[in-house]
Amino acid sequence: MSPDETRDFDPEAPEEREIGREMVDQSTGLGSVMAHFYRGEMDRITTWRQRLDETTKWAVTVIAALLAYGFSTSGTPAVLLAGIIVTTVFLGIEARRYQDYDVYRARIRLLQENLFANALDPSQGVEHRDWRRQLTDDLHDPTLKTPYSEAFARRLRRVYLPLLLILLAAWTFRIIAFAKNGTWVKNAVIGIIPGIIVLGLVAAFYLGLLWIAFRPRPRRAKEDFDRQHVK
Repeated sequence: MSPDETRDFDPEAPEEREIGREMVDQSTGLGSVMAHFYRGEMDRITTWRQRLDETTKWAVTVIAALLAYGFSTSGTPAVLLAGIIVTTVFLGIEARRYQDYDVYRARIRLLQENLFANALDPSQGVEHRDWRRQLTDDLHDPTLKTPYSEAFARRLRRVYLPLLLILLAAWTFRIIAFAKNGTWVKNAVIGIIPGIIVLGLVAAFYLGLLWIAFRPRPRRAKEDFDRQHVK
Protein backbone atom coordinates (compact mmCIF):
# COMPACT_ATOMS: atom_id res chain seq x y z
CA MET A 1 0.00 0.00 0.00
CA SER A 2 1.43 3.35 -1.07
CA PRO A 3 1.77 6.32 1.35
CA ASP A 4 -1.07 8.10 -0.46
CA GLU A 5 -3.37 5.10 -0.01
CA THR A 6 -2.42 4.90 3.68
CA ARG A 7 -3.32 8.56 4.24
CA ASP A 8 -6.66 8.10 2.45
CA PHE A 9 -7.67 5.11 4.59
CA ASP A 10 -10.45 6.04 7.01
CA PRO A 11 -11.54 3.13 9.24
CA GLU A 12 -14.67 5.07 10.24
CA ALA A 13 -15.89 5.51 6.66
CA PRO A 14 -19.11 3.52 6.02
CA GLU A 15 -17.53 1.42 3.26
CA GLU A 16 -14.60 0.52 5.52
CA ARG A 17 -16.30 -0.14 8.86
CA GLU A 18 -19.20 -2.08 7.33
CA ILE A 19 -17.11 -4.66 5.51
CA GLY A 20 -19.51 -7.34 6.72
CA ARG A 21 -21.77 -6.35 3.82
CA GLU A 22 -18.98 -7.24 1.38
CA MET A 23 -18.48 -10.64 2.99
CA VAL A 24 -22.04 -11.54 2.01
CA ASP A 25 -22.06 -9.90 -1.41
CA GLN A 26 -18.78 -11.39 -2.65
CA SER A 27 -15.78 -13.39 -1.56
CA THR A 28 -13.01 -11.01 -0.56
CA GLY A 29 -9.46 -11.54 0.61
CA LEU A 30 -10.05 -9.51 3.77
CA GLY A 31 -13.15 -11.51 4.57
CA SER A 32 -11.19 -14.74 4.32
CA VAL A 33 -8.43 -13.37 6.55
CA MET A 34 -10.94 -12.21 9.15
CA ALA A 35 -12.62 -15.62 9.18
CA HIS A 36 -9.29 -17.33 9.90
CA PHE A 37 -8.45 -14.69 12.49
CA TYR A 38 -11.80 -15.21 14.20
CA ARG A 39 -11.26 -18.98 14.29
CA GLY A 40 -7.81 -18.51 15.81
CA GLU A 41 -9.08 -16.14 18.50
CA MET A 42 -11.89 -18.55 19.34
CA ASP A 43 -9.29 -21.27 19.87
CA ARG A 44 -7.40 -18.98 22.27
CA ILE A 45 -10.59 -18.24 24.18
CA THR A 46 -11.31 -21.95 24.51
CA THR A 47 -7.79 -22.57 25.81
CA TRP A 48 -8.01 -19.85 28.45
CA ARG A 49 -11.53 -20.94 29.40
CA GLN A 50 -10.16 -24.42 30.05
CA ARG A 51 -7.38 -22.96 32.18
CA LEU A 52 -9.95 -21.10 34.27
CA ASP A 53 -11.95 -24.29 34.71
CA GLU A 54 -8.85 -26.27 35.69
CA THR A 55 -8.06 -23.78 38.47
CA THR A 56 -11.59 -24.10 39.81
CA LYS A 57 -11.44 -27.91 39.64
CA TRP A 58 -8.22 -27.97 41.64
CA ALA A 59 -9.72 -25.63 44.22
CA VAL A 60 -12.80 -27.84 44.62
CA THR A 61 -10.64 -30.97 44.87
CA VAL A 62 -8.43 -29.45 47.59
CA ILE A 63 -11.48 -28.21 49.51
CA ALA A 64 -13.08 -31.66 49.41
CA ALA A 65 -9.89 -33.28 50.67
CA LEU A 66 -9.44 -30.77 53.50
CA LEU A 67 -13.08 -31.08 54.55
CA ALA A 68 -12.72 -34.85 54.76
CA TYR A 69 -9.52 -34.58 56.80
CA GLY A 70 -10.79 -31.72 58.96
CA PHE A 71 -13.73 -33.78 60.20
CA SER A 72 -11.71 -36.95 60.69
CA THR A 73 -10.58 -38.11 64.12
CA SER A 74 -7.07 -36.74 63.57
CA GLY A 75 -8.17 -33.49 61.94
CA THR A 76 -8.15 -30.07 63.57
CA PRO A 77 -10.04 -26.82 62.87
CA ALA A 78 -6.76 -25.25 61.72
CA VAL A 79 -6.84 -27.53 58.66
CA LEU A 80 -10.01 -25.80 57.49
CA LEU A 81 -8.41 -22.40 57.98
CA ALA A 82 -5.52 -23.62 55.84
CA GLY A 83 -8.12 -24.54 53.22
CA ILE A 84 -9.37 -20.95 53.23
CA ILE A 85 -5.85 -19.69 52.57
CA VAL A 86 -5.23 -22.22 49.79
CA THR A 87 -8.56 -21.40 48.14
CA THR A 88 -7.71 -17.70 48.22
CA VAL A 89 -4.42 -18.48 46.47
CA PHE A 90 -6.34 -20.33 43.74
CA LEU A 91 -8.61 -17.29 43.46
CA GLY A 92 -5.60 -15.03 42.90
CA ILE A 93 -4.27 -17.35 40.18
CA GLU A 94 -7.64 -17.54 38.46
CA ALA A 95 -8.08 -13.75 38.52
CA ARG A 96 -4.78 -13.40 36.66
CA ARG A 97 -5.87 -15.97 34.08
CA TYR A 98 -9.22 -14.22 33.72
CA GLN A 99 -7.41 -11.04 32.69
CA ASP A 100 -5.72 -12.88 29.81
CA TYR A 101 -8.94 -14.64 28.86
CA ASP A 102 -10.78 -11.32 28.67
CA VAL A 103 -8.25 -9.91 26.17
CA TYR A 104 -9.24 -12.47 23.53
CA ARG A 105 -12.91 -12.40 24.46
CA ALA A 106 -12.94 -8.62 23.87
CA ARG A 107 -11.53 -9.14 20.37
CA ILE A 108 -14.12 -11.77 19.57
CA ARG A 109 -16.97 -9.57 20.74
CA LEU A 110 -15.63 -6.70 18.65
CA LEU A 111 -15.80 -8.90 15.56
CA GLN A 112 -19.20 -10.33 16.42
CA GLU A 113 -20.78 -6.93 17.07
CA ASN A 114 -19.31 -5.09 14.09
CA LEU A 115 -18.43 -7.64 11.41
CA PHE A 116 -20.62 -10.73 11.57
CA ALA A 117 -23.72 -8.94 12.86
CA ASN A 118 -23.27 -6.44 10.03
CA ALA A 119 -22.93 -9.29 7.54
CA LEU A 120 -26.19 -10.85 8.71
CA ASP A 121 -28.15 -7.59 8.81
CA PRO A 122 -26.34 -4.62 7.21
CA SER A 123 -29.32 -2.35 7.88
CA GLN A 124 -28.40 -2.13 11.57
CA GLY A 125 -24.93 -0.76 10.86
CA VAL A 126 -22.11 -1.39 13.33
CA GLU A 127 -21.81 -1.08 17.10
CA HIS A 128 -18.53 0.87 17.14
CA ARG A 129 -17.66 3.34 14.38
CA ASP A 130 -13.90 2.88 14.86
CA TRP A 131 -13.91 -0.87 15.58
CA ARG A 132 -11.23 -1.57 12.98
CA ARG A 133 -8.89 0.96 14.55
CA GLN A 134 -9.58 -0.48 18.02
CA LEU A 135 -8.75 -3.97 16.82
CA THR A 136 -5.65 -2.78 14.96
CA ASP A 137 -4.33 -0.93 18.00
CA ASP A 138 -4.91 -3.98 20.18
CA LEU A 139 -3.03 -6.22 17.75
CA HIS A 140 -0.14 -3.76 17.59
CA ASP A 141 -0.02 -3.28 21.36
CA PRO A 142 -2.07 -5.89 23.28
CA THR A 143 -3.18 -4.60 26.66
CA LEU A 144 -5.19 -6.04 29.54
CA LYS A 145 -8.77 -4.78 29.42
CA THR A 146 -9.75 -5.71 32.97
CA PRO A 147 -7.89 -4.45 36.07
CA TYR A 148 -6.72 -7.17 38.44
CA SER A 149 -8.99 -5.87 41.21
CA GLU A 150 -12.05 -6.25 38.98
CA ALA A 151 -10.99 -9.70 37.78
CA PHE A 152 -10.43 -10.78 41.39
CA ALA A 153 -13.85 -9.47 42.44
CA ARG A 154 -15.65 -11.09 39.51
CA ARG A 155 -14.19 -14.55 40.07
CA LEU A 156 -14.75 -14.19 43.80
CA ARG A 157 -18.40 -13.22 43.39
CA ARG A 158 -19.22 -15.82 40.75
CA VAL A 159 -17.19 -18.85 41.86
CA TYR A 160 -15.05 -18.59 44.96
CA LEU A 161 -17.24 -16.81 47.49
CA PRO A 162 -19.61 -19.81 47.81
CA LEU A 163 -16.61 -22.13 48.21
CA LEU A 164 -15.08 -19.92 50.89
CA LEU A 165 -18.42 -19.66 52.69
CA ILE A 166 -18.63 -23.46 52.74
CA LEU A 167 -15.22 -23.58 54.41
CA LEU A 168 -16.29 -20.91 56.89
CA ALA A 169 -19.44 -22.86 57.77
CA ALA A 170 -17.43 -26.06 58.14
CA TRP A 171 -14.85 -24.37 60.39
CA THR A 172 -17.56 -22.77 62.54
CA PHE A 173 -19.36 -26.08 62.93
CA ARG A 174 -16.08 -27.82 63.70
CA ILE A 175 -15.11 -25.52 66.58
CA ILE A 176 -18.65 -25.49 68.03
CA ALA A 177 -19.70 -29.12 67.68
CA PHE A 178 -16.33 -30.59 68.68
CA ALA A 179 -15.59 -28.31 71.62
CA LYS A 180 -14.95 -31.03 74.20
CA ASN A 181 -12.45 -29.38 76.51
CA GLY A 182 -13.87 -25.90 76.86
CA THR A 183 -15.83 -23.34 74.94
CA TRP A 184 -15.83 -23.04 71.18
CA VAL A 185 -13.68 -19.92 71.52
CA LYS A 186 -10.96 -22.01 73.13
CA ASN A 187 -11.37 -24.59 70.39
CA ALA A 188 -10.43 -21.91 67.83
CA VAL A 189 -6.94 -21.52 69.33
CA ILE A 190 -4.07 -22.05 66.88
CA GLY A 191 -0.76 -22.65 68.61
CA ILE A 192 -0.03 -19.63 70.78
CA ILE A 193 -2.67 -17.47 69.06
CA PRO A 194 -5.72 -17.03 71.33
CA GLY A 195 -9.08 -18.11 69.98
CA ILE A 196 -10.58 -14.64 70.22
CA ILE A 197 -7.84 -13.26 67.96
CA VAL A 198 -8.35 -16.08 65.46
CA LEU A 199 -12.08 -15.35 65.39
CA GLY A 200 -11.40 -11.66 64.85
CA LEU A 201 -8.99 -12.33 61.99
CA VAL A 202 -11.43 -14.70 60.28
CA ALA A 203 -14.28 -12.21 60.65
CA ALA A 204 -12.15 -9.36 59.27
CA PHE A 205 -11.01 -11.55 56.36
CA TYR A 206 -14.55 -12.44 55.31
CA LEU A 207 -15.82 -8.89 55.71
CA GLY A 208 -12.98 -7.83 53.41
CA LEU A 209 -14.00 -10.47 50.86
CA LEU A 210 -17.60 -9.26 50.90
CA TRP A 211 -16.45 -5.67 50.41
CA ILE A 212 -14.24 -6.67 47.48
CA ALA A 213 -16.96 -8.78 45.87
CA PHE A 214 -19.83 -6.30 46.07
CA ARG A 215 -18.15 -2.89 46.07
CA PRO A 216 -19.57 -0.82 43.18
CA ARG A 217 -17.02 -0.29 40.43
CA PRO A 218 -17.07 0.50 36.70
CA ARG A 219 -17.19 -2.66 34.59
CA ARG A 220 -14.28 -3.13 32.21
CA ALA A 221 -14.68 -6.84 31.43
CA LYS A 222 -16.41 -7.67 28.13
CA GLU A 223 -19.47 -9.77 28.93
CA ASP A 224 -20.76 -12.40 26.52
CA PHE A 225 -24.25 -11.88 27.93
CA ASP A 226 -25.81 -8.96 29.73
CA ARG A 227 -27.37 -10.83 32.65
CA GLN A 228 -28.76 -7.61 34.11
CA HIS A 229 -31.43 -7.55 31.37
CA VAL A 230 -32.38 -11.24 31.51
CA LYS A 231 -36.05 -11.54 32.41
